[in-house]
Amino acid sequence: MTAPLHEVHPTGSGRRLPDTQQGMRRRNLSRVMHTVNAEGPLSRAAVASRIGLTRAAVSTLVDELIRSGLLEELGPERPGRVGRPGSALAISGHGPAGIGAEVGVDHLAVCAVDLRGEVRARAVRHGTNRGRPPEPVIQELTTLIRQVIAEAEREGLWPAGLAVAVPGLVARDARTVVRAPNLGWHDTDLGALLPGELPLAVDNEANFGGLAELWLGEGTPRDFLHVSAEIGIGAAVLVDGGLLRGTRGFAGELGHVPIHPEGPECPCGGRGCLEQYAGEEAVLRAAGLEPGEDRVGLLAQRAAQGDTEVRRALREAGTALGIALTGAVNLLDPETVVLGGALSGLAPWLLPSLEGELARRTAGPACAVSVSRLGPEGPLLGAAHSVVRAVLDDPAGAASRA
Repeated sequence: MTAPLHEVHPTGSGRRLPDTQQGMRRRNLSRVMHTVNAEGPLSRAAVASRIGLTRAAVSTLVDELIRSGLLEELGPERPGRVGRPGSALAISGHGPAGIGAEVGVDHLAVCAVDLRGEVRARAVRHGTNRGRPPEPVIQELTTLIRQVIAEAEREGLWPAGLAVAVPGLVARDARTVVRAPNLGWHDTDLGALLPGELPLAVDNEANFGGLAELWLGEGTPRDFLHVSAEIGIGAAVLVDGGLLRGTRGFAGELGHVPIHPEGPECPCGGRGCLEQYAGEEAVLRAAGLEPGEDRVGLLAQRAAQGDTEVRRALREAGTALGIALTGAVNLLDPETVVLGGALSGLAPWLLPSLEGELARRTAGPACAVSVSRLGPEGPLLGAAHSVVRAVLDDPAGAASRA
């Protein structure tokens, strides 16, 4: 079993390498990769100017990155300019890829993302995982992972690591699911069940969704609360661009904040939790609808058609979300709340009552609320991009695993 991926810092700084000549080289390789990733295509001279190294030093680093398949040269940077044009550098469309996987209550999904951030392969299986033992679920997930890797390899990519999003509490070892109430899993070591040839990181789906919002969202601040709302409801707290994890790594369990302490029982063992009022299944029950494959699509369609029962159920779910979020906003003072997950597709009918509760109950000025453009794709994309960010943080380490 290979060691887990190092914890990815969302700003791209990653794990601090030793202050040795080798450590300095690896940090400079990372600086080159991040600069080209953020601003490329760039010439070697432009990279040198941005990171404060000599052109000769940058040229040596670039040659190493090209040999490793992490950068590629596109030709003259500006044809026709006065003087000799530099060759433009870009992140390679081949080489390492991040493999992201998601275990949902009603689906499994896997994708491969290249260093440019493009999804190059994808596989999904729909079907309930609730109450199923972890072993057959992970066996099916492994089949999808191998299918995606094979497709990515046909595209000239190789897997740099695997990150898995799960709807539950994950230990700080980044592989053990301590508890996933909506799956019925307890103390499950996914590292022992998944393929051992890839570096592995397991995390809560809301955390990966929050990181995806930070990395891929447009104009997302560095301090925000990301709500991932589907059958379960989780949250990721981003402070200065980093995840607030808590002592045991369990921060963000918004779905199990009690709204009505004597309310219905929750799979977590509590009563009156937010999920019992604002989760997908709770909203369907309140609207008098039967669960189906496209639950959110059904709710949105009925709400758009003016169905009074559906609109009432969504209004009440928004109220419950607003009550739970008020406590988090008063405690954490985020710059904004981002509504993600599947329920982001129901924002037009959730937001009025949600924002009303926040405005009425928040001690300070009402917190801004926005809707994620990633929607239910956030956790899967966040998982895959966490591997990509790890490669950008330590390209030398990634190249050594090729």
